[in-house]
Amino acid sequence: MRIVNKKFFSTIVMLTIGMTVVAQQIEVRYVAPNAVRVQCGSKSQLPDWIYVKHDQLKQADVKVKVRGHEVTIQNQAGKTVFRATNHQWQSGVATLTIHSPKDECLFGLGQFQDGYSNVRGLSRRLTQVNTQISIPMLISNKGYGILWNNYGLTEFNPSDQSVKLVKRAGAGEKEVVDVTSTEGGKREVRERHIFEAAIDISVTGDYALLLDVGQKMARRHNLMIDGQPVIEMQNLWLPPTASKIVHLKKGRHQLSAELTKDDQPVLYYHQVKDETVFRSPVADAVDYTVFVGTPDEIIATYRQLTGECPQMPDWALGYIHCRERFHSSDEILQTANRFRQEQLPVSVMVQDWQYWGKYGWNSMQFDEEFYPDPKALTDSLHQMGMKLMVSVWSKIDKHSEVGKQMETDGYYIPGTDWIDFFSPEAAAAYWKNFKERLLPLGIDAWWQDATEPENDDLAGRRVNKGQWTGEQVRNVYPLLVNKTVSEGLKQAGKEPMILTRCGFAGIQRYGSAMWSGDVGNDWETFRRQITAGLGMQAAGIPWWTYDAGGFFRPQNQYTDSAYIERMLRWIETSVYLPLMRVHGYMSNTEPWNYGPEAQEVIAACLKERYRLMPYIKQCARQVSERGGTLMRPLVFDFTNDAEALKQKYEYMFGPALLISPVTEPGVTTWRTYLPKHEGGWYDYRTGQHYDGGQYVNTTVTKAYIPVFIRAGFQLPK
Repeated sequence: MRIVNKKFFSTIVMLTIGMTVVAQQIEVRYVAPNAVRVQCGSKSQLPDWIYVKHDQLKQADVKVKVRGHEVTIQNQAGKTVFRATNHQWQSGVATLTIHSPKDECLFGLGQFQDGYSNVRGLSRRLTQVNTQISIPMLISNKGYGILWNNYGLTEFNPSDQSVKLVKRAGAGEKEVVDVTSTEGGKREVRERHIFEAAIDISVTGDYALLLDVGQKMARRHNLMIDGQPVIEMQNLWLPPTASKIVHLKKGRHQLSAELTKDDQPVLYYHQVKDETVFRSPVADAVDYTVFVGTPDEIIATYRQLTGECPQMPDWALGYIHCRERFHSSDEILQTANRFRQEQLPVSVMVQDWQYWGKYGWNSMQFDEEFYPDPKALTDSLHQMGMKLMVSVWSKIDKHSEVGKQMETDGYYIPGTDWIDFFSPEAAAAYWKNFKERLLPLGIDAWWQDATEPENDDLAGRRVNKGQWTGEQVRNVYPLLVNKTVSEGLKQAGKEPMILTRCGFAGIQRYGSAMWSGDVGNDWETFRRQITAGLGMQAAGIPWWTYDAGGFFRPQNQYTDSAYIERMLRWIETSVYLPLMRVHGYMSNTEPWNYGPEAQEVIAACLKERYRLMPYIKQCARQVSERGGTLMRPLVFDFTNDAEALKQKYEYMFGPALLISPVTEPGVTTWRTYLPKHEGGWYDYRTGQHYDGGQYVNTTVTKAYIPVFIRAGFQLPK
């Protein structure tokens, strides 16, 4: 049955769920002229942490039709842009199925390490871990976006078929590695083993694969099918799952994976269909919002409903210099002075972890043996025209002065060292200590590290004095950490500038920027960071960056020419990221440590960033004032150019600049697709004109990557 009531803008239907007829209501509310919220199930007892606006409109530009268990949405011109073919809420599991034609391209879901930009048909498990940020928001080239409203783990295109890979008998190959952890640096002995299985494919076609290693964090993702490599990723930290789409012929296929000793790998697989599925195993309802329009219109409305971005401070748009780590105030000031002596522009110096020294992890106190006067440190940097960012965690050593009180008051997530930000009292106590101990020091920016929380530590816990399970709120923890700090800063009259390792839908309203976590430095990792960043932009999160040069670096990084070549490409691309930042584990990342040639190239990159500052500031204002996006997947500007949508690594930096990162070693020319655009494109350096809608080869050196100006645009000076 169908009821469309334009006065009340709600629709109520009877759905058949599985084999049982269950009286359920589909409620459709027009929440913006181009946005519709659809709900089916029970009313959640959890707070609404995503939305800041809940208005219901009496008029809208889009039309909704409900027929049986289908919901169809038309744009203002009457064209159908969205069709949900099934809504199912049963036994606390919510499933939404959306029709997805073969020529659809989908972008978003946040930051993932699988290397995909277009995620149509891909299987992903949306959880929060180091290097992975799950934002359940997508945009389609078909004229809609969708935000899945669930705080827990969500399966994107889940598979009902799976096979467990069995470890081959015998000893494995051992290796010793240095790792960084929440307890500091340590050594691990890792043992590699071969795991094997077979699958039978009944129909030839494209198959979505999701490899789950069976641990909270992975060290390696590896999969061979019939002796051919399919998945290969290595890093000291990796998400527990990796995704791939492969073409498989009908018949039996042999699987093998070289993984670590304690892994318990399972491969999930299914044939790619003309549908997109969201499934949350812990849910009160099927609950989602559909936005209709261009990508810019979609993101602007998403921000209206989930929170507008405050203006990013101008100084944060310059170069942010970080290393792991500075050991004293003197070391920071000596480095800052060297930047000035070398005439290398820099805006922010960053103090990473361990400055608390003898006082314990995140004790919110500087060890005066090495930082005798933190206020004098910040004052000195300010006199040099620089700002200071300091690392602050959401975990606190229980033996520290702050930690003892937090434990006495019951403010930890049980069984962990993480503060329970779901408890208003715990969040208030955290902020009280933050405000009293750190704010008087004049620090300008805050690095909220490991806000996932690290290692998926909400799983199997209860929060807010046992009121909710960790599974109910598994993905929303970083939002509440940033909420606590941002709102506290505003109440104290401070301008929030937060860098955080994880996020969730709505985090943009807290002045938070994200980065891609503790990644490696190889070419494939570099490529994956670009697609990861574009996934964040398409999910509505505008402020993002990476550790230019990679966090984990080779021990001979200062003399290894192959590494330095890679590092320079990371840095050259970072000029054209929303934020520009260098970082590296156990590394002195200053340009002069890599030789005169590298320093010259890095100097040119830094100067280029500041030369572009009027343009970047202009674009930043568009982010805060009009819901704009600075790092722009090509779907934003060239939705109807099918070839443009295939480009995984190219993107627009603001409306004028096309960026074509060099992602391979030893090249002297680089191939770039120039999207269809009336008037064509101009080479940023030579001024040569090219028509749009074609691939061009241009000369590159170690010193720069290809950049093109879209005809009709001029950069402000």
